Amino acid sequence: MDKKKRIFSGMQPSGELTLGNYLGALKNWIGLQDEYECMYPVMDMHAITVRQVPADLRKRSLDVLMQYIACGIDPEKSLLFFQSHVPQHAELMWVLSCNTQMGELSRMTQFKEKSQKHADNINAGLFTYPVLMAADILLYQADVVPVGNDQLQHLEITRDIAQRFNHHYGDTFTIPEAYTGKAGSRVMSLQTPENKMSKSDPNPNGFISLLDSYDDIIRKFKRAVTDSGSEIKASPDKPGVTNLLSIYCAVTGKTLKEAEEEFDGKGYGDFKLAVGETVACELKAVREKYEYLAKNKDYVEKIYKESAEIAKKIAEHTMRKVRKKVGFTAI
Repeated sequence: MDKKKRIFSGMQPSGELTLGNYLGALKNWIGLQDEYECMYPVMDMHAITVRQVPADLRKRSLDVLMQYIACGIDPEKSLLFFQSHVPQHAELMWVLSCNTQMGELSRMTQFKEKSQKHADNINAGLFTYPVLMAADILLYQADVVPVGNDQLQHLEITRDIAQRFNHHYGDTFTIPEAYTGKAGSRVMSLQTPENKMSKSDPNPNGFISLLDSYDDIIRKFKRAVTDSGSEIKASPDKPGVTNLLSIYCAVTGKTLKEAEEEFDGKGYGDFKLAVGETVACELKAVREKYEYLAKNKDYVEKIYKESAEIAKKIAEHTMRKVRKKVGFTAI
């Protein structure tokens, strides 16, 4: 039997996850668990490039891990742990930093954007963030990395760093490939459908949190922005309607054509209510499982501690190879 390929992805603990995270990433992750050997850590080390309140970071990190499980990530099939619990991430980052060019990092779009947002804290970690991301992936010899378009640049620099290291020191790292998932999983804001749905949206009606109540979800969809005209069709000049149709299709599994036919002749009010009810029903089970996990922290702790121990063994296997290649003296 062929060995399963390894897939690696994670999210930062920057708050409650949204419907965009669920449909754009988590739902894909769930579907990959039988086909791949999956590793889905919470990326808490990445989070500290921005100033954090320590107690809040700990709480959010645990919340995100519990939301992973609540959404359907199976601890029996996937490794779920905190990035900071595996010290080899930082160790490999240093080695890779010495094999990464300043010019490469200065061209990274995310560094430019975050520098503008956090002008009072343009720290070295923000600059070398892509090297830590490369270490995350290469440490586990990941074959495949699920990425959105906004992360493709980071995967490209990861591949460049790995190829450069392999060229200088001999075959060491697996060169990871991108897994872009199914089309139509990019979820836009309910209030400004030209922008991606984000939990940092200043308008709370623009995003759906995975932990929103049933009533809140319905209310937000009823307030969702639509477009001029009354036809329920996906079109570049109808971003609001197109976004709602995409969400409906992503949750139900229907095609865009099937969804358009279903709502043919219906008004925007009925359409928005139907999409809202579909999403609210889908997320009800997520919220209930999260509430169960929040009351059973010992079970959650057992999961992330056992996963971290397995992750450390995989990571240490890579690091032994790396230390030898670069010329460090063996312990």
